[in-house]
Amino acid sequence: MFIEPNISGERRGWIEVICGSMFSGKTEELIRRLKRARIANLKVEIFKPAIDVRYDELNVVSHDSNAILSTPLDNSQKILLLTEGVDVVGIDEAQFFDNEIINVCETLALKGVRVIVAGLDMDYLGRPFGQMPALLAIADYITKLHAICMKCGNIANVSYRKTTQEGQVLLGEKDIYEPRCRICAQEKPV
Repeated sequence: MFIEPNISGERRGWIEVICGSMFSGKTEELIRRLKRARIANLKVEIFKPAIDVRYDELNVVSHDSNAILSTPLDNSQKILLLTEGVDVVGIDEAQFFDNEIINVCETLALKGVRVIVAGLDMDYLGRPFGQMPALLAIADYITKLHAICMKCGNIANVSYRKTTQEGQVLLGEKDIYEPRCRICAQEKPV
């Protein structure tokens, strides 16, 4: 699919990706950037996957209860239909979106939109998660955040699952996950 780039000298778009483990502050950073864009009088739209209803059905909410109104979607292509005239697009929990999220972000950036994406770069086993590796590859700017290991206090980059329940996608909070460093994440859950 070819998209005609914006070459008229108008604003240029780009893609920013905020990644890291759970409890590293990804959503908090996404909300901070989006609120600053609004302070600058830019038109902002925020999206999240409809599957993410942990804290709220409509709001993007950080673990620290900071929130911003969003539009939940079950298909990333819908983002293109809802962003006419928008300056900045925020996307939370990008790892849960379908394969088209990469093309959606690229299309928006080529149209001059600043796209800010947040998501887990690895699953609970330390493997690349969903579409995040591809988004990291096309990003113009990447911010990797870290949490603090709940076992040893070192830098944590793994979303350790405290339960033996399997499957890559298991929505949860502090009851199911905790941040761990690479070494402490090797411990098997009980």
